[in-house]
Amino acid sequence: MKILIACEESQAVTKEFRKLGHEAYSCDTLPCSGGHPEWHLQQDVLPLLKQEWDMIIAFPPCTYLSNAGACRLYPTKGMIDYDRYLKGMEAKEFFMMFLNANCERVAVENPVSSTVFAMPKHTQEIQPYMFGHPYTKKTRLWLKGLPELRPTNTVDPVGPYCPAGTSRKDRRKYGSAKRGDDSKNRSKVFPGIARAMAQQWSDVSVDVLEQIRI
Repeated sequence: MKILIACEESQAVTKEFRKLGHEAYSCDTLPCSGGHPEWHLQQDVLPLLKQEWDMIIAFPPCTYLSNAGACRLYPTKGMIDYDRYLKGMEAKEFFMMFLNANCERVAVENPVSSTVFAMPKHTQEIQPYMFGHPYTKKTRLWLKGLPELRPTNTVDPVGPYCPAGTSRKDRRKYGSAKRGDDSKNRSKVFPGIARAMAQQWSDVSVDVLEQIRI
């Protein structure tokens, strides 16, 4: 299959599909950090949505949509930051470009969003500990023409995922991580989840697509 992995500089998902023989391409405005620039399209992703793809998997930015940023959306109790709200609506519009893409197989990933943005109903919620990583980091998937991901290796979580390797409650240790680097690292797909996507979605046939539609 010819697959577009949108908003992915790490190439975690791209490499897993490549291992299975698919023509997968990562796309991001940033250079890739996955070591395969020959598979990376460093450009605006929207023009690529006009091309034909067998599958699109997207990880659109969540900074202004995520419920984790609600404290910034409502800096004063009962008062919304209108500029941030508009940025959130722009992020939702970008998100919907992927969900409504003209492609039979689509998956869009994002964390839990603030209710004020009225995001469409998600298909499922997954956690890293369902795929061999002992952390909690609730992630939602919106799926079109693809089955829900099945857990591959459920383990006991030790706490919330933090790139600095510490709990966010320990501000002394967490503060050692640079905010920008932390945000970038938190957006990377866990290898176990990337592997599950490639292995479970590689064999979605026309018959399976028809069953999903029903």
